[in-house]
Formats: sequence, C-alpha cells, structure tokens
Amino acid sequence: MNHYETVFILNPVLSEDQIAETVKKFEDFLINNGAKMVSKENWGLKKLAYAIQHKKSGFYHLFEFTAPGSVIAPYEQEFKRDERIMRFLTVKLDKHAIEWAEKRRTRLKAKA
Repeated sequence: MNHYETVFILNPVLSEDQIAETVKKFEDFLINNGAKMVSKENWGLKKLAYAIQHKKSGFYHLFEFTAPGSVIAPYEQEFKRDERIMRFLTVKLDKHAIEWAEKRRTRLKAKA
C-alpha cells in the first residue's frame, strides 16, 4: 500500500449539496477500491492564480489516503469524467512527505 495525497478544485458555481455529493463520490470510490482514508480537508473557496474554464475561484479539497497503486489510474479517470472538477493532482508521498503531513494534521488539530 502506498501513501497518496490528492488535491482537487471544484467549480465555484456548485451548491453546498453538490459539493458534498461530489466529495462523497470520490471518497466512496477510494474506499470501494481498497483504499483507507487517512485525512480529508475542506480548504473552502479560494481565488485561483489564473482563470480555469473562465472561473477565477474554486472550492479546494484534500484527500490523504493509502491505496494499492492499481487504484490511481481509474481514480484519476473518474476526475477527468466529472465536469464539476476543474483540476486535480494526485501525488505519491515519500517518508519525508508523510512525516510533514502528520505534523500538519497535528498543528491543525491543535488550532481547532
């Protein structure tokens, strides 16, 4: 099992229900394909550095999960098929990135 992080940007015109439904869809896809969710973060509406699909903002979400490598290709294919997703990036974390992610999560929990 490898450790991954995915950040994706949702279209800013979506309602709260549509956003929740989309996030749940991708979370369920991972779980149904043998992944284990480590962390989920909703970063909220943020301004983009440049326009994507003529939009200047988007709703950012982060998933951190462990999964077999065979899950990633179909997972990213689902992102490409969903018109609510403006951009996404999945990266495999090395041991240093995993440590940094754990520190970041503990800092966020301390702030809350």
